[in-house]
Amino acid sequence: MTWNQGPGRGRRAADWADGRLGIHSLARANLRKIFPDHWSFMLGEICLYSFIVIILTGVWLTMFFKPSMGEVVYNGSYVPLKGIGMSEAYASTVDISFEVRGGLLIRQIHHWAALVFVAAMFVHMMRVFFTGAFRKPREVNWVFGFLLLFLGMLDGFFGYSLPDDLLSGTGIRFIEGVLLAVPLVGTYIQMFLFGGEFPGHDIVPRFFTIHVLLIPGIMLGLLVAHLILVFYHKHTQWAGPGKTEKNVVGMPLMPVYMAKAGGFFFLVFGIIAAISAIASINPIWAYGPYRPDQVSTDAQPDWYMGFAEGLIRVMPGWEVGLWGHTLNLGVLIPFTMFPVVLGAIAVYPFVEGWVTNDPREHHLLDRPRNAPVRTALGAAWISVYLVMLAGGGNDLIATHLHLSLNAITYAVRAGFFVLPVVTFVVTKRWCLGLQRRDRDKVLHGRETGVIKRLPHGEFVEVHARLPQKDLFRLTAHEQPRPIELPAQTDENGVTRKTGVLTRTRARLSRGFYGEGGRIPKPTADEHHEITSGHGH
Repeated sequence: MTWNQGPGRGRRAADWADGRLGIHSLARANLRKIFPDHWSFMLGEICLYSFIVIILTGVWLTMFFKPSMGEVVYNGSYVPLKGIGMSEAYASTVDISFEVRGGLLIRQIHHWAALVFVAAMFVHMMRVFFTGAFRKPREVNWVFGFLLLFLGMLDGFFGYSLPDDLLSGTGIRFIEGVLLAVPLVGTYIQMFLFGGEFPGHDIVPRFFTIHVLLIPGIMLGLLVAHLILVFYHKHTQWAGPGKTEKNVVGMPLMPVYMAKAGGFFFLVFGIIAAISAIASINPIWAYGPYRPDQVSTDAQPDWYMGFAEGLIRVMPGWEVGLWGHTLNLGVLIPFTMFPVVLGAIAVYPFVEGWVTNDPREHHLLDRPRNAPVRTALGAAWISVYLVMLAGGGNDLIATHLHLSLNAITYAVRAGFFVLPVVTFVVTKRWCLGLQRRDRDKVLHGRETGVIKRLPHGEFVEVHARLPQKDLFRLTAHEQPRPIELPAQTDENGVTRKTGVLTRTRARLSRGFYGEGGRIPKPTADEHHEITSGHGH
């Protein structure tokens, strides 16, 4: 006799869940989603995986860290600090480093992962910028990415301020001075953030709440929204045979992409762990606990905040007296410039969209050389960031290279205005030169290094025709025409005045796509004429 037992427990549970949540139908529709394969797309994955490492190590550290500024006397295993008064926050951090098994490694993994996270976000955003991946319909996702970068920088500051050592305390004092320079409301903001006069007793508990709960919660929401939009809009891809604005050529999410992504996660985690085991970072026991009457020598912020410190270090100490109050321009102007410089890169997609007036969706990436003005603007922005980063470390540059501190400061001041202009011009000409090279390769083929002697004695190099896929890749980009101003007079001869915005858009469009902004790509007729033997 046979007995039909029916589906197993796992199958019944899956059927029950699918009938109420629709999981199977949702998974079947999305697990086979196609993702293109290119190394540059892995930059975004490094951001995600390093963020996961930060969350995992951060949860572990909260189990041992005491966010309190209560005074204690240290009696732990680190002999040089025995008998010294310090806050509970500093003492617990020293205990994590020397008393908790594996504590120092986890601390360093957490710190190094934060540095990798911000660096990966910066490089990932630059990849998106230079390839034009921010264009419609991804402008909102670009803003989400920028907010993640900004919040990552901000949370990094709160994070390395928690141990209450001499280095982080110097950084907090720096921020207090910046807040006090804000007119009218600066003192109120400082009192609200620090809970009273500096240093007070609430700095570490408040920073701990912001670092562990507030900013990570916002970032997690932004990250989920960012990934949902990436999934919804489908991934961008490089131009190539079979690739259009309406399809995606690549690998399915399951099982190929997920298998590669899982392996890459452990690779990123392993590299961060290896760096953390080899290279020491933030040795707070060497700085000692924070005291308001002391300043750490060679005090430097993490690299991503060096730009802000550079702005303040090289700014002249200008002060203006107004109605009995002193306005500290030497701090206020750099404090204002910091969000302006960062915000310039955030709003750029909307500026380019307005200039081009292009309502179409774009899913194929630009090669940076084919957008010379955009590439030059991005390079100029990076040059501003780097020159101010050098300004933030002007004391170390002076001592290590035996240079004058004043000479470095004046050089950075001049570089802030001169270097972006030089970088823009050089980068634009570089891109135009690469466009000319691509044009020659399409029309004449690639150089083979083979020299041939003609019957009349002339020596020429033999060129080989490019494969069809390379011809397509080099000529697939669009070259929009600049926007033309409307006619000044109508059919009745009446003069019409063109608006300021219309004229501005036309001028910018000519700068982007006019004769000086691109090299015309070869047409099919030109290629046919050359390859048929009539163009020699």
